[in-house]
Amino acid sequence: MKRVFTLLVFTLFFLNNAAWSQHQLIPAPVSYESSGGQLSIDQSLALILLTENDDLKKQLRVFKSELEAIGIKLTESSGDSSAVKSLKIGYHETAVDTLGSEGYQLIVEEGGIILMANTKAGSFNGLQTLKQLLPVKREMSAEGETIPIVIETCIIEDFPRFGWRGLMLDVSRHFFTVDEIKAYLDQMAAYKMNVFHWHLTDDEGWRIEIKTFPRLTEVGAWRVERHGRFGAGRAAPKKTEKTTVGGFYTQEQIKDVIAYAAERNITIVPEIDVPGHSMALLAAYPQYSTRKEFKFVNPGAKFADWFADGTFKMNIENTLNPADPAVYAFLDMIFGEIADLFPGEYIHMGGDECYHGYWESDPKVQDFMAKNGIKNSHELQSYFVKRIEKIISSKGKKMIGWDEILEGGLAEGAAVMSWRDMKGGIEAVGLGHKVVMTPKQFTYLDYTQGDYSVENKIYADLSLKQTYSFEPVPDFVLDPELILGGQGNLWTEAIPSLSFAFYMTYPRALALSESLWSTKESKDWKSFTNRIETHFDRFDAENISVAKTIYEPEVHMYSDGRKLMCELRNPYEDIDMYYTIDNTYPITTGIKYEGPFEVPAGDLSLRTQSFRDGKSIGRLLQIPRKDLEARVK
Repeated sequence: MKRVFTLLVFTLFFLNNAAWSQHQLIPAPVSYESSGGQLSIDQSLALILLTENDDLKKQLRVFKSELEAIGIKLTESSGDSSAVKSLKIGYHETAVDTLGSEGYQLIVEEGGIILMANTKAGSFNGLQTLKQLLPVKREMSAEGETIPIVIETCIIEDFPRFGWRGLMLDVSRHFFTVDEIKAYLDQMAAYKMNVFHWHLTDDEGWRIEIKTFPRLTEVGAWRVERHGRFGAGRAAPKKTEKTTVGGFYTQEQIKDVIAYAAERNITIVPEIDVPGHSMALLAAYPQYSTRKEFKFVNPGAKFADWFADGTFKMNIENTLNPADPAVYAFLDMIFGEIADLFPGEYIHMGGDECYHGYWESDPKVQDFMAKNGIKNSHELQSYFVKRIEKIISSKGKKMIGWDEILEGGLAEGAAVMSWRDMKGGIEAVGLGHKVVMTPKQFTYLDYTQGDYSVENKIYADLSLKQTYSFEPVPDFVLDPELILGGQGNLWTEAIPSLSFAFYMTYPRALALSESLWSTKESKDWKSFTNRIETHFDRFDAENISVAKTIYEPEVHMYSDGRKLMCELRNPYEDIDMYYTIDNTYPITTGIKYEGPFEVPAGDLSLRTQSFRDGKSIGRLLQIPRKDLEARVK
């Protein structure tokens, strides 16, 4: 067994800086070297365990079932016969420093596969890479017989750039079942994402059982039924209406999901969002607000006014009272149960978008501020955040919050999740705090990802290319080591189902996985666009709907002074774009795009669509001229 370790390390040492060969892996590995041969696998692989380890055996049981789905039996063997194709897998007796805790080494030879790692996290990640080297479906011959699977022989050494590679899922605005959460975790794990930020509470629902305070789920988890977009079109509930929409997770279900995630190398960070975003909490326990009025769980109705300068006013109080000692006793018990449930290092306390108006107008709060030398409402929120940090740290956990927790002074020991832009993260690093970079301009996966004519239009856009350009470490940051990594965030106001959650998450989450795993120098947009097509096929084979907007024409409008001009773009050289501007269709009777063209005045629409090898790829876009005019910047 030592001979295998020595050979593996020796070979990889000389190939560490070798040029890449072509591969379809996402995220791109640190080092991939083709060795020019082929491994052909027909019906079976012999499994040779180089290390006896229970966690490794658990991983292999799952991997075995995945192999069986493509017609390969993985049979444990104690022998080492060269006549049998084998998968040899184990852990290094002496850790390889470059691999860290999550890296792995993978050799594909004509006689079989060798996978080595330092830890169970590394072996898990290596198996995800091996899965990507295999097809998701077995090809059949004309006679109905299975065709052997052929893999290019190669040597891979791989390890992550960042330790925090996350996705956040908001389950308050729309509830997702335990099975749906597990399905979401499965896809995360397949692309080496290792932190699941679980946004469990907000104005629209409290989703976790707290045994000390049962009304949080008896009342806070349920709201009246409404349909359509969140906002003015949804009416506030009447007191007599029944609350039938919602759901929550019992503590036993939470434990089940935590264990499921841990088996997939995923740590869960729970978020209890306070002091703002607390309408569901206050519906159950209104005494913890300043006005102590009746509250309802918001069904997506409009209850805030947002202004052009980014400020806002809450027309219904959704904040906790920071001057009330009972609030901190209440939260101490809640965070106590949260800390007992979740084994991870961090608990997220929210801290974002907290409206201060009700504090500023409450005499008792103002008196509290005067007695405690608190000058303004930002310092008051900082006081609250620091109290919460002490509560969380008293439970043996570390606190993390959205970047508003910087305002008024940051709590000692707190980590910052920088979402509004990179500035909050840069400031926090300058103060010596750890940071997770998640700026909305690159990571907000609920943002519109394609053309408005075929996608839901919300308040901002985020293309796949923009997501891929995400770089978590600004050039001028003082201490890059304090940046833990980054994550994507999926807010679900407009996402009512798991299938649509997948559609909005992928492929942009694949772009994030590469930004957070692969080296900065290895990122290449053209390579990524080529590789992603293989992964579209993989999602299709698993019947998971993902966005393929990258195939569709990007419509860019401008004016040259008097003429309305249109430019179409697409990243693929083998895709042709056709268009019409005379209200005719099918589009194949139109004009092949060769360069910018004028859109004349008149009652007309632009129709455009992409084609590859004469077949349509992507949806037909139809945009009225008045909408084209509105796109001119």
